[in-house]
Amino acid sequence: MDLAQLEEWSMTAVVTAGIIFGLAFIFYAYDFAVRTAGRASARTHKSLRIGTSLSWLGFVVIVAAVVLRGVAAQRVPWSNMHEFSITAVAIIAGVYLFVNLWRDVSFTGMFVTGFLVIVLLLATTIWYTAVKPLMPALESAWIVIHVLVAILGTGFFAVGAALSALQLVQARREAKPKDRRRKNAYLDALPSSEKLEQLSFTVIIIGFVLWTFTLIFGAIWAQKAWGRYWGWDVKETWTLIIWVVYAGYLHARATRGWRGTRAAVLAIIGFACVLFNFGVVNTLFKGLHAYSGLG
Repeated sequence: MDLAQLEEWSMTAVVTAGIIFGLAFIFYAYDFAVRTAGRASARTHKSLRIGTSLSWLGFVVIVAAVVLRGVAAQRVPWSNMHEFSITAVAIIAGVYLFVNLWRDVSFTGMFVTGFLVIVLLLATTIWYTAVKPLMPALESAWIVIHVLVAILGTGFFAVGAALSALQLVQARREAKPKDRRRKNAYLDALPSSEKLEQLSFTVIIIGFVLWTFTLIFGAIWAQKAWGRYWGWDVKETWTLIIWVVYAGYLHARATRGWRGTRAAVLAIIGFACVLFNFGVVNTLFKGLHAYSGLG
């Protein structure tokens, strides 16, 4: 089969997934708007279900896009920003959907799908890179282990940040006397800020464990590729910064009694560092890693 044809099919699937996630966002946003206005009904519940169903469809399509890209490139499909982005979208969507099977987090759907649409828009425009061979340093099994674990960690951090943001909104509302709260069916349907915080904490712990292995596997790979475990490359440095921020979040929450707003803000700062590492460090900074300068 023509590999160039597979690359085109992959791109078509990426665009299709972007459209599907966009539709899911619209249904989630409709549910959010109607509930916020205090007009919740069976129709809004149906809108929420449609949004989740479309998210599953988008997940299947973006996974197909990643697989097609990998077959076209005849390697794992995450050696540049385009490939990293579409793989990240597939994993973030998967984390959101499978966490949703465990605990209902569909109330974060608008935020998650909106984020995915933005990433896919960038992946098909300024981050697009045609298929090309791996640089010699990346021709290793560690590219599968290290990068996959990093993207998985990013997926859990993304869901944790969405939960933390909603926790802040809910906590602010709960601080008001009940008779002074505006009617808001969306917030009424959410768990309490305390439960949102606990769920966010659980999700972030999983992400932190994965990010810890990202650091470890990256150091092992660096030793094999460049003859040293650590060299303060800009990508290595920001990976460490993210680890330190989330370690601080977990430590402060466990030993300093940080709860509520302070914990949620720190969790959001951690994800802001992840986004900076993903969107700025990968594209604007030069370094040894393949994503630097759009690899």
